Amino acid sequence: MTRALTVQRYEDARPLGARADEVSIEEPLEIRVEGEPLAVAMRTPGQDEELAAGWLLSEGIVRTADEIATIVPRPGGDAARAAMVDVMLRDPSGFDATLHRRSVLTNSSCGLCGAASVDQVLRRFPRIDGGFQISADAILEMPARMAAQQAAFQRTGGLHACGLFDAEGTLVALREDVGRHNALDKLLGWALFARRLPLAEHVVFLSGRVSFEMTQKALAAGIPVVAAIGAPTSLAVEMAAQSGQTLAAFVRGRSMNLYAGGQRVRGAGGR
Repeated sequence: MTRALTVQRYEDARPLGARADEVSIEEPLEIRVEGEPLAVAMRTPGQDEELAAGWLLSEGIVRTADEIATIVPRPGGDAARAAMVDVMLRDPSGFDATLHRRSVLTNSSCGLCGAASVDQVLRRFPRIDGGFQISADAILEMPARMAAQQAAFQRTGGLHACGLFDAEGTLVALREDVGRHNALDKLLGWALFARRLPLAEHVVFLSGRVSFEMTQKALAAGIPVVAAIGAPTSLAVEMAAQSGQTLAAFVRGRSMNLYAGGQRVRGAGGR
């Protein structure tokens, strides 16, 4: 996930000479379904099959692992720069590539770039109405618990992370990637393969901001609570309220803001 290199170090505008450093790796991955190229994601290599599966889940192409027959990886001739995964469906009769194909490169900061229509952005997933609750203290402890497991970030400072937590605030799984949406897709792909969906009694914690896309991806997996270190967007707040999700942001130190679904957080509007 990282690459070693040499940099010229400066402090107070004075050169200190050459130093060893590490940077996060960013390389393209072509995602195909039934041989049809749909998107090229700029991602950190690793867990590519999870990334593809999570992307298909958030696109509404699949809902369970049983709908995927196999995922065929192709490393490519020039290391990861020609990487591709082709997802074969058990029943491809209902698959329409034109509803999901991206017209431009999906870069590391935008997972919805290249969508040709509003329908490609707004997916339909079931509303979350369960009675799941979690304590405010458990959410406030998540940044530290997640940071302790972000090995690649500690070395580079250049990777986003998404952590999946249970009702007790225990970290269940974590994925890192140069793209925050990629990290979430990898996490959802892991849950899909582990047959844990829907994640009706879990919280997803994001290392950055909360956009509409991240909220929708969490909804695709049935996650009732989305929490983040960063800020939410207006559409993320609207979607969380409409979908029955809880949205907590600016989770830092001993404070956070609740933008939707406060009844699920004990000690902050819940019982």
